[in-house]
Amino acid sequence: MSDVELEIIDNEFLRQFETTIEDQKAKIEYAQQERKIFLTKLIMSEDQIEKGLHEDFIVAVFNIIEERNIRLVPTSPIIAKFMRKNRRKYKNLLPVGINI
Repeated sequence: MSDVELEIIDNEFLRQFETTIEDQKAKIEYAQQERKIFLTKLIMSEDQIEKGLHEDFIVAVFNIIEERNIRLVPTSPIIAKFMRKNRRKYKNLLPVGINI
């Protein structure tokens, strides 16, 4: 992870967070229910993921969710893997009773 400042757009109509990394669009699709947001799909190029750029995007989205004071459920395998790897830092974002 780097200290890249990403501009994240919450496209509520398409229910996705969007950004541009290295001139390529990246998206995290979500579904929201009450005080929970389900991160369902990460859409980025394989090249970007191999470089680890997805982690900066995920962190930025986690920060937005934390600011909104809602809980997150990572149903996307790659986001769930990131959550497990950084469990201590982000476990407070999980709903009560959900373990990743």
